[in-house]
Amino acid sequence: MNFLTKIGGARRHNESCLCVGLDPEPARLPEGVGVEEFCRAIIGATYDLVCAYKPNIAFFEALGPDGWRILKNIIEATPRNIPVILDAKRGDIGNTAKAYARSAFDELGADAVTVNPYMGYDSLEPFIEYKDKGIFVLCRTSNPGSADFQSLDCGGKPLYQVVADKVESWNKNGNLGLVVGATQPDELKTIRESHPTLPLLIPGVGSQGGSLELSVKNGITEEGLGIINVSRQVIYASSGLDYAAAARSAALKLRDEINRFLA
Repeated sequence: MNFLTKIGGARRHNESCLCVGLDPEPARLPEGVGVEEFCRAIIGATYDLVCAYKPNIAFFEALGPDGWRILKNIIEATPRNIPVILDAKRGDIGNTAKAYARSAFDELGADAVTVNPYMGYDSLEPFIEYKDKGIFVLCRTSNPGSADFQSLDCGGKPLYQVVADKVESWNKNGNLGLVVGATQPDELKTIRESHPTLPLLIPGVGSQGGSLELSVKNGITEEGLGIINVSRQVIYASSGLDYAAAARSAALKLRDEINRFLA
């Protein structure tokens, strides 16, 4: 089953465009709760409310040797009908890119990955060749410094639009999408209008200040898949031992709000 089929099935079954980001910080976890236990509990409490999970590889790498094992266990523990988008922002040349792709897809078993286009097509080609996997290319990101490069004028259009156009032209296997931040609602609308069928992964709602309503209205259409990612607002909804129940309540509220905006 390819990524788009899998996420489409999860979206319909759970009536959800919500993706929960898994960014576990040991210092923020309830006392006595480990990272693997925490993430498994979050998944167990929310899997019927989401269309995907997005573990950020940095938080697992920071744990040292155990982090890789924990990340792999969490991916394997995710219900098979819910896709996992590995937030790794990879992008390198030649054999290095091939190794990154094997790591994400063959070793960890992720269904999709985020990648950085700065080094050009050959740095992404090893990922794109996995035709059944999703590849989300950084386009207009949610961080404050994104405009340093992404808004630069490139012959009459900003760089982020050039990136979006390139990704559209590279999408021969139908497995490419874009990362467009919720903190950039006007740019999100522009990208959706100019690339109506490309899947969009939309982070930045909640803690980063992005508008949920504008993200939904500007990024999701009947023709174009939009995946609204929320991390801290869900996984840290409570600092106590009721964290899983609190995460479920937060995810349910977000899922239902998204669906109201879509109505």
